[in-house]
Amino acid sequence: MGTQSRKTNPTRPPSVYLARCIPLLLFLFVFAFLFFFNIDTFVYRTKSIALNTFAEQSRLLMNAEGGTLHRDFDITWGDGRGKILNNGGLLTLSLDQNSGSGFRSRNEYLFGKIEIQIKLIAGDSAGTVTTYYLSSEGENHDEIDFEFLGNSSGDPYTLHTNVYCQGKGNREQQFYLWFDPTLDFHTYSINWNPKRILFYVDGTPIREFKNLGSNGIPFPKNQPMRVYSSLWNADDWATRGGLVKTDWTKAPFTASYRNYKAEACVMSGGLSSCGTKFSNLNLTENSWVTEKLNSTGSERLKWVQKNHMVYNYCVDKMRFQEGLPPECKMSS
Repeated sequence: MGTQSRKTNPTRPPSVYLARCIPLLLFLFVFAFLFFFNIDTFVYRTKSIALNTFAEQSRLLMNAEGGTLHRDFDITWGDGRGKILNNGGLLTLSLDQNSGSGFRSRNEYLFGKIEIQIKLIAGDSAGTVTTYYLSSEGENHDEIDFEFLGNSSGDPYTLHTNVYCQGKGNREQQFYLWFDPTLDFHTYSINWNPKRILFYVDGTPIREFKNLGSNGIPFPKNQPMRVYSSLWNADDWATRGGLVKTDWTKAPFTASYRNYKAEACVMSGGLSSCGTKFSNLNLTENSWVTEKLNSTGSERLKWVQKNHMVYNYCVDKMRFQEGLPPECKMSS
């Protein structure tokens, strides 16, 4: 019998190799397009992922070992309703029919980036207000506000923001949060630098208040401020304009805080830890001093204000019989 010859690796036509390369070529084309034509977004998101991962690892470590809340804050009122727990890793404020509670920072600041994580009151919180803000003292004080207006069960929380300059506010913007802030902790940040005030929620900008002092519009820049927070009853106005009252059968109401961070100029004896005109700072490492929104941040701000803003003082023409405040024509 003759032996059957074996076939050995026949030569494949070029079209076979080309077909196998098509997915790789498509991937390289898409990557090149994203990189070269949207490089700002590419860099921003890559940096954000790295920073958020590092920050989360740091926070997990801090939660395991305690925190610094007992060194950063003093409970200032509430007769025991405010508590610092877990070796400084957790702070809680409570409200019942007799009293609310509050705390303030030991340091006062003149410019800085301040952030804290808050878990708001769950369930029916109608009539309650949880505040987190910067404020100086005196009748002509400056103030930068986050206020969380309680809701009936199932309704969205309202986030109220305001800026006071020399004792005058009335610069409110309000938002419905796009998540349930009672299920977990979320990060609320204020970047107050000489050029602008930026409000952030979980790193997403929701408001920008620019320094338009050259146009005669007041801007907080001279008065040192402390960080404050409080939980109190405001059922005469907080929920649906006061129509929904606090249900005291649900008390005590509790808000929780953790992971406070302040990259800021601490004031002591009239002197700033940052030096004159930030001369003591490495501005590369302290980018908050010159921070402004890049194209991605500006788009996120527009998205929030288009889809989640429910009140803007600049469009409430009924309040201003003599015309809109000048900053409404130049700043959000």
